[in-house]
Amino acid sequence: GRDYAQLLKEDVTIRKYIMKNLPQAAVSKVVIERPAKLCRVSIYAARPGVIIGKKGADIEKLRSKLATMTPSEVKLNIVEIRKPEIDAKLVAQGIADQLVRRIAFRRAMKRAVQSALRLGAEGIKIVCGGRLGGAEIARVEWYREGRVPLHTLRANIDYADTEALTAYGIIGIKVWIFKGEILAHDPTAQDRLMLEAQTSGVRPAR
Repeated sequence: GRDYAQLLKEDVTIRKYIMKNLPQAAVSKVVIERPAKLCRVSIYAARPGVIIGKKGADIEKLRSKLATMTPSEVKLNIVEIRKPEIDAKLVAQGIADQLVRRIAFRRAMKRAVQSALRLGAEGIKIVCGGRLGGAEIARVEWYREGRVPLHTLRANIDYADTEALTAYGIIGIKVWIFKGEILAHDPTAQDRLMLEAQTSGVRPAR
């Protein structure tokens, strides 16, 4: 195939562009696959409508824009995240947005924890570090509810981190969400997880 380094560079450019230019869509992740001369881009987002636009106009614009970043033919897939409240990346981004808007960090953390548990998470842990609340001295605060077993390989844990650029400097945010055990004797659990990750409302772009 084409030079691996070149493909990697294209992937990074595409991913950066999507993350930067679709802030309203609540994008959790971008998966890029390259089967035979294609560049298949799957965007996992809580608000797919923002990406698709009226009658699919926006997704067409996005596709043509991404097509300028790679010689491969671009196929776009928009995957809806049905429960953004238990998606670690989106929870971290949500807290970051609130801190930038000067909402009290404890309130932001508490709200995120309550929403996650309400939507079926078995446990959640959030760590914020930096000049919290504009304090002179940086510190770390954390909040945990439910179980968050970080030492077992069977645990289905979603982790993400991000940074909030506040008026007082950078605040780091880390989120762990525990969605239950993956049972060794239940072969369907693993498949179900894979499926859930892939198909929570897939709408292939034409």
